[in-house]
Amino acid sequence: MIKIMIDAGHGPQTAGKRSPDGTLREFNFNRAVAELVKKELVAEGIAVSFSHDDRKDVPLSERTQKANKLNVDAFISIHANAYGSGWNSANGIETYIYPTASKGAQLLADLVQRSLITACNRADRGVKKGNFAVLRDTKMPAILIESGFMTHREEAALLLQQSYQKQCAKAITFAILAWVYRGQK
Repeated sequence: MIKIMIDAGHGPQTAGKRSPDGTLREFNFNRAVAELVKKELVAEGIAVSFSHDDRKDVPLSERTQKANKLNVDAFISIHANAYGSGWNSANGIETYIYPTASKGAQLLADLVQRSLITACNRADRGVKKGNFAVLRDTKMPAILIESGFMTHREEAALLLQQSYQKQCAKAITFAILAWVYRGQK
């Protein structure tokens, strides 16, 4: 059975991860999308576990250790982006992989990025490389998704909407399933 770990980035107490006006807390968006993705994947017969905890912040090392211990087939970290501390024009969706990522991780990132851009109609910032702990310290294909900017007024408003959260979740799920059915790991 295919096993996927979904990571709602950061945690409920992580300081500073919110929109400039405080109406959007990043973890709330991340968690909502993670729940929706899990529901969709489980309905397709895929085993899904979470690396996060709704009650407390989970250190990155615990998140990656859990993924490695469970030997999941892919690690998907869901985020909302930010640039600076005030409102600005930075916008769009981007997906990260580790600089020396496997072909399976590259394909997963490409599929997720394309699917999100198609579904959400936001600016395409592309697939990028990043030295993030959840990408570096996991032993399986791992990606980190930035679903829009909390510091962009229009995108912050979208990130708060259940309809946008569902769009993101459906796009992510579609891409994961496409990756799984291609037999990529």
